Amino acid sequence: QVHMVESGGGLVQTGGSLRLSCAASGRIGNSHMGWFRQAPGKAREWVASITWISSAPDYAASVKGRFSISRDYAKNTIHLQMNNLKPEDTAVYYCNTVNQLNRPTQELWGQGTQVTVSS
Repeated sequence: QVHMVESGGGLVQTGGSLRLSCAASGRIGNSHMGWFRQAPGKAREWVASITWISSAPDYAASVKGRFSISRDYAKNTIHLQMNNLKPEDTAVYYCNTVNQLNRPTQELWGQGTQVTVSS
């Protein structure tokens, strides 16, 4: 069983920055990791991913150039540096292992971390 614990969310003004963290425990193996978010009344959407071996990042068009994903192999942790935040980035952010299509592979999600961007 894999468990994800997200942290680092908060309230920030437009243009501000936040750094999210996701600590993964359990049988991660060689999994790629990703961030997702869910805004009120909307479906959960993929935000960014990072591969296991090469740490190659991939981003949704809406966050490219503003967000940066990184991985700490020793701590089984991934981070999401979010800069130039916009009100439309307001959502609960989650992490999960992902496949090559950036689809989540763990059925069990963590509690997420709330990000609120005020205008």
